[in-house]
Amino acid sequence: MLYREAGDYKTSYAKDNQTFPIKFDRVAYYVLLLVAFCVVPFVINDYWASAVLVPFLIYVIAALGLNILIGYCGQLSLGTGGFMAVGAYSAYKLMTSFPDVSIIIHILIAGVITALVGMLFGLPSLRIKGFYLAVATLASQFFLIWLFNRVPWFYNYSASGTINAPERTVFGVNVTGPNVDAWAQYMICLVFVVGCAWFVRNLTRGTLGRSWMAIRDMDIAAEIIGVNPLKAKLSAFGLSSFFIGIAGALLFTVYLGAVEGGEAFGISKSFLVLFMVIIGGLGSILGSFLGAAFMVLMPVLLKNVLVGNLGWPTDVSAHFEFVIVGALIMAFLIFEPHGLAQLWRLAKEKLRLWPFPH
Repeated sequence: MLYREAGDYKTSYAKDNQTFPIKFDRVAYYVLLLVAFCVVPFVINDYWASAVLVPFLIYVIAALGLNILIGYCGQLSLGTGGFMAVGAYSAYKLMTSFPDVSIIIHILIAGVITALVGMLFGLPSLRIKGFYLAVATLASQFFLIWLFNRVPWFYNYSASGTINAPERTVFGVNVTGPNVDAWAQYMICLVFVVGCAWFVRNLTRGTLGRSWMAIRDMDIAAEIIGVNPLKAKLSAFGLSSFFIGIAGALLFTVYLGAVEGGEAFGISKSFLVLFMVIIGGLGSILGSFLGAAFMVLMPVLLKNVLVGNLGWPTDVSAHFEFVIVGALIMAFLIFEPHGLAQLWRLAKEKLRLWPFPH
């Protein structure tokens, strides 16, 4: 029958501890990767790339980064948009200063620069936590956007203050600039998503990830048993900012192509990624994917149904979207704090035991 473990024996600790212990899950995972890499690029069009797939993949990386900080380490942050701006402006400066270097290297270095900035702003977490830490990270959000608005060096002294992504290629295919193909945008984002998800999964299952979770559950007890809070918290801020910086660099270079004064990375961006983590599920890699999919697909669905089919005004549809998001956040926080990922896990458990009662 479907989704059963009969005959699927675990003959070693490594097999019992693998990410997908059930054979059905492993097969589904590889089939999904095969479709994502070998089918979608040939059927994708400009609308699906710009409206759904590319923003979904980019926000998955940002949600993975924020989930490290909030879901795994328990450090609340409202500065995601500012750190994405650091990644975007770092990528711009690197692309204009070193035009012969691959854009892949630029995006990775932009992530490293963002990690250093994130660790700097994460220093207050050693003394404060909860609401006070949220206010400190919120201050970093406004400071970083102000910095990119007021210091002309960041936008190469442009009169308009706008940064534009130069045209760059990967293996001879344009991935940035005005002549980029939809499938090329999708593929470069997909490669980064797969790499980041694999990296985060291994991080959270290792010693560092366990130290994050110990700090999250009870920081005083974690310090008593030997967890170094300085190392745990700063590494969480650094690695979280690394992935958020990569997301910001991809959002600017591959998706938007141009940013004016960092306005694309305002406080609304910070809340958007935070809502993805809350709705998808704190402390869950799958939750980052589900939350990003929900927050990207819902506006598209509402626009097509309410505006396209029912003839609602666009502004009414946009306000209705805020109502739905707010209601869902309250509902998840009250009834299911672990989000969509927990609902998916419960559904799988019931399927494994069906038709017997759970």
